[in-house]
Amino acid sequence: MRALPADDMPDPERPSSLRRADVHGRNEDHRRDEPLPPWIIPPAEGFRAEDLDHLPQLPSHAELIDGRIVLVSPQSFFHMLTVSLLEGALRLQVPEGLRVSREMTVTLADRQRPELDILVVDAKGVTGRDQTSFKPEHVVIAVEVVSQESEIRDRERKPQLYAEAGIPHFWRVENSDGRPMVCVFELDAGTRKYVATGIHHDRLKLTVPFDIDIDLTEIDRL
Repeated sequence: MRALPADDMPDPERPSSLRRADVHGRNEDHRRDEPLPPWIIPPAEGFRAEDLDHLPQLPSHAELIDGRIVLVSPQSFFHMLTVSLLEGALRLQVPEGLRVSREMTVTLADRQRPELDILVVDAKGVTGRDQTSFKPEHVVIAVEVVSQESEIRDRERKPQLYAEAGIPHFWRVENSDGRPMVCVFELDAGTRKYVATGIHHDRLKLTVPFDIDIDLTEIDRL
């Protein structure tokens, strides 16, 4: 992994050289001496995937997209319930050799390390309890539950990145009157783009990549 330059690391003896004035291009005397965390301003070439493991004071669930750190807003109750519903059902149905995880990053490329809401991964990609990211070749299903603040990322940029990385299955989950609506996509290996294979409202029943049967109305009872 690439370690951050020593100048970027916090020094308990002196505040960071990054000041509020550096961000806004002007002095703000009342806040001039307030230190900013090193990750506020990306380097010219952008952050790299391994930087997420070393940046000090980085908030939880931060992800890297196109070399820039994206911070996640507090999630809604619908988002939490939907992730719990799908995660629990998938854990009961995955075949031997696959594992289900939630809120883990996937290192897609040098400057791409998004965090997925749910992943189904090949057990061979699990390297240990201190693991912080998966490789795309081990991801079987990538699931994103769309939030208001992440609509463009979840509907456009992230699926594009997952397809380019070769992840074979992608689910985009929308809020449809308080219940999850699952839009299922499968990778066209020739074009490296996703093809929609179905939209599921009350029940998610699939045979690919394995037999899946999830009662989506169960969210009303969680």
